[in-house]
Amino acid sequence: MRRGSRPLSEAPEDVGSAADPVAAVLEAHATGRLVALRTSGTTGRPRSVVRTTDSWVRSFQHVAALTSLGSGSRMWLPGPLSATLTLFAATLARHRGVPVVDRPGSATHAHLTPLQLQRALDEGERLDGLRLTVAGDRLGRALRSRAETAGAVVDHYYGTAELSFVAWGADEQDLRPFPGVEIVVRDGEVWVRSPYLCEGYAGPAGPRRRDSSGFATVGDRGRLEDGVLTVAGRGDSTVLTGGATVLVADVEEALRTSARGAVVIVGVPHATMGQVVSAVLTDRDDLQAVHAASLELSVPAQRPRWWFHVPVLPLTGAGKVDRAALVDQVSAPDAVRLVPRRPRAAAT
Repeated sequence: MRRGSRPLSEAPEDVGSAADPVAAVLEAHATGRLVALRTSGTTGRPRSVVRTTDSWVRSFQHVAALTSLGSGSRMWLPGPLSATLTLFAATLARHRGVPVVDRPGSATHAHLTPLQLQRALDEGERLDGLRLTVAGDRLGRALRSRAETAGAVVDHYYGTAELSFVAWGADEQDLRPFPGVEIVVRDGEVWVRSPYLCEGYAGPAGPRRRDSSGFATVGDRGRLEDGVLTVAGRGDSTVLTGGATVLVADVEEALRTSARGAVVIVGVPHATMGQVVSAVLTDRDDLQAVHAASLELSVPAQRPRWWFHVPVLPLTGAGKVDRAALVDQVSAPDAVRLVPRRPRAAAT
C-alpha cells in the first residue's frame, strides 16, 4: 500500500487537535495514516475533511516550482494553522526546509487570503520583493495590481478544502488547470479530477459530491473558456427577497470588476421582503461605478437595493469574509448607508 493511502474506515488523525499540526501531518505521512482537517467551510457549518497525506505532498513540487520556493526562502503566514490554506503552506515549508517568519519584511514568500493581503497593504506592510500566493477567495485584478505596485510578485490559485488545488494563475481572470488537474463544467458547476482530492468527511457530510468517473465537485459555479476557468463562487449562498432566490455568487461576479475595493453581497433582514439584496463596499468611492454595473443586471431581483460602506470587513479565523458578522454590522442603527446618484436621463 502506498504511503498516505488507507481505507476511509480507519480513524483519521485529527491534526487540528495536535499541539503542532504541521508535525502531525508529516508524522501521518510517514506512517501512512489519513488526516482529518477541520474547516468551517463557506457556509460556516463546521465539518472535518478526510484526505490522504499524499494528496497534499504530491502537489508540493508543483507549488515550489510555480513560486520559485527553494533554499534561502523564508515564509510569512499571517493566517492561523486552523485554516487549511495556512496549514498546507506551513507543511510545505517544513517539508522543504523553509523557515516560517513573523513579518513580511523578513520573508521571501507568503501565503494569504485576498482580504489579508488588502489589510497588509492598508497597514503599510513591506511587500517589496515578496512572492505572494493568494487564495481562499477570488483575487481581483485591482488588488493584484495594487500589490504589484507595492513591489510584490503575485500568484493566485483556486481550490477548496475538499478538492485542494484546482487552477493557478495571476488573478481570478487568469486561472488555468493546476498540474495534474482535469476540469469540466457541467450545468454551471465546476467538476475536478486529480490526485489531490479528499476521501470524504468524518462526521457530518459536506457539499462534496463524486461521480463514478472520479470527478468531484463542491458546488462552486463557474465556466471554462479557452482553457481559462472563471469561478463565480459557491452556488448555495443565496438571498431570499420578495419570493425570489438570488445567488450571491452571480451578483458579486458581475459587480467585482467595477470596483477597486471589495464588493460583498449579503441579505439584510426585512419585515416584509424577507431579505434585501445589499452591497457592502470597502471603498466608498466605488459606489457610482458599482451601482452603474448593477443597473446592467438583467434580473431586477439581483440589483442591490441597499448600499453600505464598511472600510474593514469582519473575517473568520481562516481570513475569509464573516458574512454573518457583516450582516449584523450593516443591520445596526449606526451602519454607514450610501445613496448612489441616479444616472441622468439622456437628452432628447
